[in-house]
Amino acid sequence: LHSTERSCLLRELHRFESIAIAQEKLEVAPPSPGQLRHVFFHNALPFVGFGFLDNAIMIAAGTQIELSIGVVLGISTMAGKYCEIQNCLFLLFCSSSLAGYVEALASRLGLSIPDLTPKQADMWQTRLSAHLGKAIGVTIGCILGMFPLLFFGEEEEKLEEK
Repeated sequence: LHSTERSCLLRELHRFESIAIAQEKLEVAPPSPGQLRHVFFHNALPFVGFGFLDNAIMIAAGTQIELSIGVVLGISTMAGKYCEIQNCLFLLFCSSSLAGYVEALASRLGLSIPDLTPKQADMWQTRLSAHLGKAIGVTIGCILGMFPLLFFGEEEEKLEEK
């Protein structure tokens, strides 16, 4: 729909809703447990991907930057930590840029939008389910994104030998 058609439709929906409220025919039931689970997973899955990419990129690039630039320049630990902070900010920008791709992939995999009314979507139960899904999703993604740590044991041993 074009923007004028959308605004016209929105006006009519608001008018219909206000008439129904005035007639006390519109009662909104809280979302069912199934709907809340759908909201939870709808919000969790993209954040698993985001947490995975964020942590995996940060570990891989951060370690490589520390091992290459830190050793070559012979900078102190504090200066190395400052470089890591800058690296984290840069990588956070990169991974947030990838968030749109993660959400697009989730929608391609069949992750549908929960079927809720606007009032149900604004209820505290729905918001809590969405926030819990995001928090648990990014936590699981960050844990899964630590897989690059499995490959860095040999390089650190070589540096200690030098």
